[in-house]
Amino acid sequence: MKLYTYFRSSAAYRVRIALNLKGLDYEALPVHLLRNGGEQLTDAYRAINPSALLPTLDDDGAVIGQSLAIIEYLEETRPQVPLLPVDPADRARVRALALTVAADTHPLGNLRVLKYLKHDLNLSEEVKLEWQRHWLRIGMATLETMLSGDARTGLYCHGDTPTLADCCLVPQVFGAQRFGVDLAPYPTVTRIHDACAGLPAFQQAHPSQQPDTE
Repeated sequence: MKLYTYFRSSAAYRVRIALNLKGLDYEALPVHLLRNGGEQLTDAYRAINPSALLPTLDDDGAVIGQSLAIIEYLEETRPQVPLLPVDPADRARVRALALTVAADTHPLGNLRVLKYLKHDLNLSEEVKLEWQRHWLRIGMATLETMLSGDARTGLYCHGDTPTLADCCLVPQVFGAQRFGVDLAPYPTVTRIHDACAGLPAFQQAHPSQQPDTE
């Protein structure tokens, strides 16, 4: 199993966590998002993933892009250590939490969006950074409300074992910390992040522990 990844990619970070939680071995193949204009934009990588995005999983010829699709694939093919609850309503809740990050928040601060803001719209670095922080704060606030207001929240996002939602929450908090977002208004999010950070699966997936870290 091969994972095309980048140490600081939030989406790749999600998949690394999921692979670790399931105890699956994989070969990390770094794709540098900045070097030489972005290695993800080369013809060689586009032949693997036409979207030119990370991550991409190659499972013995089954090539899959999009982090949530990859994790759902792993859930279906390696059901041991499940990352989704059994109950349909609970599964929907976990997916909704995950999508709050992966669909509603993260794309607005993705590298290609930020490059467009800076290079095509000629926005200053300060304005670009405030754009990032604005959407990160909104995403954090939404997660905080969803988590703090639901009795199904436990030690982790859903109950007392990590799920798909935690695979998404932790990288998003990393991004918020990286760009200087104050996490004090989001105590439930912070508590869950800290609980996850104590687990080896999350520790080993952290950007600082990747072979391509800078």
